[in-house]
Amino acid sequence: MQPRGEVIDGKDFRRMIAGAYSAFMRKHEYINGLNVFPVPDGDTGTNMLLTLGAVAKAVTEAPDEGIGSLARRGADSAIMGARGNSGVILSQLLRGIARGLSGKDTATSVEVGKAFQYGVLYAYRAVARPVEGTILTVAKGIAKGTYRAVRDHATFSDILTAAINAGGEELKRTPELLPALKAAGVVDAGGQGLIVFLTGCLEGLEGRFSGPEADFGRTLTVPGITADITIAHPYCTEFIVKRFAASLVEVKRQLEQMGESLVLAPGEDILKVHMHTAHPGAVLESAIAWGTLHDIKIDNMADQHRQTIELGEVLSAVPAAPAQDRDKLAIISVVAGEGMSAIMRQLGANIIIAGGQTMNPPVEEFITAVHNGLAEQYIILPNNKNIVLAAVQAKKLLGERVAIVPTTTIPQGFAAALAFDPGSPLEANIRRMTEAREAVRSGSLTMSVRDSAVGGKNVPEGSYIGVIDGSVVVWADNIASALKQLALYLVGADSSVVSLYYGGELAATEAQRLAEELGKELKGIEVQVYFGGQPHYQFIVSVE
Repeated sequence: MQPRGEVIDGKDFRRMIAGAYSAFMRKHEYINGLNVFPVPDGDTGTNMLLTLGAVAKAVTEAPDEGIGSLARRGADSAIMGARGNSGVILSQLLRGIARGLSGKDTATSVEVGKAFQYGVLYAYRAVARPVEGTILTVAKGIAKGTYRAVRDHATFSDILTAAINAGGEELKRTPELLPALKAAGVVDAGGQGLIVFLTGCLEGLEGRFSGPEADFGRTLTVPGITADITIAHPYCTEFIVKRFAASLVEVKRQLEQMGESLVLAPGEDILKVHMHTAHPGAVLESAIAWGTLHDIKIDNMADQHRQTIELGEVLSAVPAAPAQDRDKLAIISVVAGEGMSAIMRQLGANIIIAGGQTMNPPVEEFITAVHNGLAEQYIILPNNKNIVLAAVQAKKLLGERVAIVPTTTIPQGFAAALAFDPGSPLEANIRRMTEAREAVRSGSLTMSVRDSAVGGKNVPEGSYIGVIDGSVVVWADNIASALKQLALYLVGADSSVVSLYYGGELAATEAQRLAEELGKELKGIEVQVYFGGQPHYQFIVSVE
């Protein structure tokens, strides 16, 4: 039976989120260290920390007291602040929890336990192609542990403990399910992040956590340029319509004409509305005819968010374009490096979002770029495998205004941008750009950040390694040898040009010397060298 008198309220929820954030502050570097490959990457622990930091800030500052409304604010903030694949999955976990607690001022332990089950389900669904041995294996274990504890009407502390224990057992199994984990001698980083999240929630609920106070201005600062933003629909408008007696189809039709990011959550004789609009007064005037209005909340998003976007030759936020000046289509491209950004702009990208390895932009940056109204529709080029899921989440929020060409490397992005035709329809461009990116062969050259085993051989820390599709394929103790091996791995019988984009840590004279040496090895193939300025990678190599 239900533990007598146990009620979880908004204060408990705040403590759980604060505890989880504190836990990630302590553990995020440990999670980063579980990276399978010895390459600089968009670290899982950091991405989850920054995502949860946005949640903790929103929940701490929110005037709401009910657990349902706090959970909703936290979920909204997580979606806007999600970084990397792990951050997006975490945001979906919180979205599911918010659904399970929707409309509640307080909740029993069983109700909160079921909400966490919703969260695990949403997190699992966030991944298009589930793979065993990853965060999803741990999520399933957590779901089973939660289910058994909820069925037994346990206290919520016991429910969390059961979830942590069951998830921990599955986490131990991940190296047996995924060979790459076993070879590296680590467990799955994302799965470990879920365990840290739940452990922090338990510590917060029981008042056992200790850690840095929420100095968000200090702990969540990411290097970059901040600029004032102008959003076409700046007012986040939420309200509930009780005694709802209108047609949902008609309501949707009316509201779609008044703004964007529309979410309608109907219930029995009730409708929850969330949208972004430039005229909240007009929205409320229309809604009066549908029933009685309650819990009206209007937030100015321009006061809440900052972003870093490069547009044209100026590093600044994208200004809102008058309707008559808008293009039909525009490209949003994620790029790291001054030279790479310049090339991408020359190839036709309208908006550059700074990002790449170790600096995955949040979902919010994509949304803000679109809301500035430069074009009617947008094509996003993520140019990194760890940014694709954030782009997909942005599309879910923005709908048909956004399409994605899932480029995972900068050379793929270059090829896709080159194939773009602003005079063609969106569908034709997506088809042509996707075909172009699939024809690209590319790799990257960096230095190993730890000792590792690749193909049964030891690769010492500090070795130069060539990476293709996330896998280390060549390595050497000097850069010239590693570059030669990588280029030979990529070229084929039909190859005619090898393009080298050198990073910010390499001098132009050294890059030119290495290119000339490589040209002597690649008979009949032209070797071109360009300044990329990208961090962490000495060369990005593209073969045509």
